[in-house]
Amino acid sequence: MSKYVKGMMIDAVVDRIGDATNLLVVDVSTVDAITCNTWRLALAKQNIQALTVKNSLARRALERKGVTGLDPVLEGPSTLIFGGEDIVALSKEITKWAKEIKQLSIKGGSVEGQTLDEAGVETLSKSPSREELLATIVAQILSPGANISAALLGPGKMIASQVKQIGDGTAGPNKTE
Repeated sequence: MSKYVKGMMIDAVVDRIGDATNLLVVDVSTVDAITCNTWRLALAKQNIQALTVKNSLARRALERKGVTGLDPVLEGPSTLIFGGEDIVALSKEITKWAKEIKQLSIKGGSVEGQTLDEAGVETLSKSPSREELLATIVAQILSPGANISAALLGPGKMIASQVKQIGDGTAGPNKTE
């Protein structure tokens, strides 16, 4: 293969990967074609892409993008997985599929330039997603305000209730029997 053709292939891989810098690598070489196609279609519905590419071309394409964390993982048959909401959601989805499809093996990944092995991807899949973290942060921010509001409203409601009872004539020294 000429340098020009290799360059075109590397450009195509770079274009396909786009802005993704957090990637996972799996081995689907032993998965049958029908199962693999079903898997890829299910991933595509979640905006996750799977790209099987020669390791040397993948290294060069990722090097152009500044992603070097996958170099130790790119050995043997490799499929790059990228996309989805974030890397945690991606790792959760791939881990789920690895349990469903026994022939699918997780080789590792790269998160913010750091290399992950299979155990690292499993650990990452158990962490909270971006949405869960945001919900936790918002709850912690709003919690003191809710406590103050409850502390202020409790006595205020009691006073309002007593004023209403006095106004109705059902409480106090002037109550009618």
